[in-house]
Amino acid sequence: MTVAELDLVVPVREGHANQQLRYALRSWQACLPHRQVWIIGYKPTWLYGVQFIPTRQAGRTKYANTTQAMRLACEHPDITDTFLWANDDMFVMEPLDEMPVLHRGPVREVEAHYIARASGSYLRGMRETRDLLADHGYDDPLSYELHVPLPVSKAGMLRTLDAGRHLDVLHKRTMFGNLEGIGGERLDDVKVLHRAPRFDRSTPFLSTMPDSFANGEVGRVIRSSFPSPSDYEYRRR
Repeated sequence: MTVAELDLVVPVREGHANQQLRYALRSWQACLPHRQVWIIGYKPTWLYGVQFIPTRQAGRTKYANTTQAMRLACEHPDITDTFLWANDDMFVMEPLDEMPVLHRGPVREVEAHYIARASGSYLRGMRETRDLLADHGYDDPLSYELHVPLPVSKAGMLRTLDAGRHLDVLHKRTMFGNLEGIGGERLDDVKVLHRAPRFDRSTPFLSTMPDSFANGEVGRVIRSSFPSPSDYEYRRR
């Protein structure tokens, strides 16, 4: 299977606007080879020409909802056996021949970064996933919690979800990447949290928060890079 034959799978939360998804799709059509797009969860009214798996997003947390979406993708017979998993706030800014496998470096370093700035369920999930990987023999695992698309194999991810079934905030990208030994190249996370014009433009990848997309320089750059509608946007004919 060539890279252009991989499906692109995106979990989407409820809500009509989602301009980040609109421009993410424009960037993927222009720059990220794929076969077709699958939306899992909620389908905005302006979306066109995508495959859709509706779900009732009734999980106690967003992590439960995305884990449900991942399992549905892995169990769906019409989605390619390896697919690209992406969020609706991930943008590819330059044409790629294929999506590389990327990681964020050791979990211990990412954990230290989050300890310095935040706590809560995400950090707890990181630690619990790290401890679970240690139980599986991975004493210094890599983090794959980057805001970039990730190539995922169905069988490998189903093994991952089963192994972490008891965790309510499983870091499934990290668990999968280590259990399946996918390797990859290191990249600093590309999420831009602020409105300021200073952000890293040295990689083909960007990601935003709703505010930084709507009101920040990073959002202006993304919107100006992809001004034309993609084939995934409904247009009157």
